[in-house]
Amino acid sequence: MRYWNLSFFGLIVFIFFSCEGLQKERVDVFIHNGTIYTVNETFSKEEAMAIKDGKIVAIGPEHEIMNKYQSDEVFNAKKQFIYPGFMDGHCHYLGYGLSLQTVNLVGTKSWDECVEKTQQFAITHTEGWITGRGWDQNDWGAKNYPSNERLNELFPDRPVLLRRIDGHGAIANAKALALAGVTNETVIEGGQILVSKGILTGVLVDNAVDLVLKMVPEPNLHAKANALLDAEKNCFAVGLTTVTEAGLDKDEILLIQKLQKDSLLQMNVYAMISNTPENLDYFIPKGIIQDPKLTVRSVKVYADGALGSRGAALVDPYSDDEHNHGMLITPINEMRDLAIQLNEAGFQMNTHCIGDSANRVLLQIYADALQGVNDKRWRIEHAQVVQPEDLEYYRNFTIIPSVQPTHATSDMYWAEDRLGKERIKSAYAYKELLKQNYIIALGTDFPIEGISPLNTFYSAVFRTDHTGYPEGGFNSENALTPEEALKGMTIWTALANFEENEKGSLEVGKKANVTILNTDLMTVRPENFDKTEVVATVVDGQIVFRK
Repeated sequence: MRYWNLSFFGLIVFIFFSCEGLQKERVDVFIHNGTIYTVNETFSKEEAMAIKDGKIVAIGPEHEIMNKYQSDEVFNAKKQFIYPGFMDGHCHYLGYGLSLQTVNLVGTKSWDECVEKTQQFAITHTEGWITGRGWDQNDWGAKNYPSNERLNELFPDRPVLLRRIDGHGAIANAKALALAGVTNETVIEGGQILVSKGILTGVLVDNAVDLVLKMVPEPNLHAKANALLDAEKNCFAVGLTTVTEAGLDKDEILLIQKLQKDSLLQMNVYAMISNTPENLDYFIPKGIIQDPKLTVRSVKVYADGALGSRGAALVDPYSDDEHNHGMLITPINEMRDLAIQLNEAGFQMNTHCIGDSANRVLLQIYADALQGVNDKRWRIEHAQVVQPEDLEYYRNFTIIPSVQPTHATSDMYWAEDRLGKERIKSAYAYKELLKQNYIIALGTDFPIEGISPLNTFYSAVFRTDHTGYPEGGFNSENALTPEEALKGMTIWTALANFEENEKGSLEVGKKANVTILNTDLMTVRPENFDKTEVVATVVDGQIVFRK
């Protein structure tokens, strides 16, 4: 009888613990049956994760997570591949949204095609200014700048401004030039107004673009709100969960903040403040802004222009324009004073530097302000042409390069014409930049390039266009490994944004920002890459896109 009592007691204990094990913890989202690249310190792989209140509460083997958690929202990854939510380290998010409301000239193969698209746009947009962006004369058979003669004929009474793909060049018709008061005698510091035989061609370079651009009526806040939401939809579809917006004014940043607080805008935004007195006077006294979806702690500065428009500041003249060194857009003394101000205020300085002269000047300014190794995380945006002897500035003063790999594969067809055989070796040198501090932020600079981070990865790793040109890759010694490219699109961009404790890797306690692909980026071959698709995008625990 005593034996029976002990056996019965054991059975009760067994049933109790078995039932208790059935009481699984409820979570909001459960993702399983996939290969998860955590991008943690060991770059480990897992199989499942549980998400609650927008954050990862568990990640590990399939059976372990499934036995402990349950959810009404279960995402079966079907053996596909799960990554930290992709981050764009440098883009123009609002500008992209607004560009959806203008003439899209990206990919045009001639000036005639640009004119034709402008005509088509004018049929449905019958009033006011006509603006557009995206042309690149380097992609045309005739690589010279166009003139505005056809625009003058077609639109004698309506102003037209069509900006080059990088925004550092534009062509305006006679009506637009007249409204801006631009004549063949107008002179602008840090810019060029091209004249032929005493007649304005309409071509404007760098600061000269602003003379006309400032005449274009500013989109109102309603139009900008719609642009932000339009951009968000498209960005989610390509797997983006955070964008680093490279230059916004006060009202634009406050608009993003309001849309996020009203739960209308879900995109995470790291916003650089455009370098104007009005913006600095407003934000610097306020100090760092760190909202759940918005970070404001940096200032965007322009040192020089673009290589394609020969506005990038070079130490030696352009190889295809022996009297032209390019130019600095912002005076050196102004940038030096700003560096001191931002260092004292604890703000990050992020400077657009394309040419080797601009890079050298800013690296020296940074060095004078930072005074050695630090954790200020100041950035050089683009860092396209850096002389080898200047690389040590990155290491000695903990400066972060923020680059856009698709620039290399877009520019490679003509970059050597601008720089020559020797100088091209120091251009788009991502591996050399990475070696300095073992961190490099990767972005697209959209809408100058396409919005997809998959193109960023492809260009960084394979260094070719999607036809496989050139064989072996453009300056392939500066290609990144697949692991490095993925880190550049996730944890390294998070570090460059002071956000590594909340995003950039898939770890317990971090935001549940996730991108799911049908492809293993660590093993994919270039010939198969175009089959890669975004399966789903998760932002702060919400599935915002599902194919």
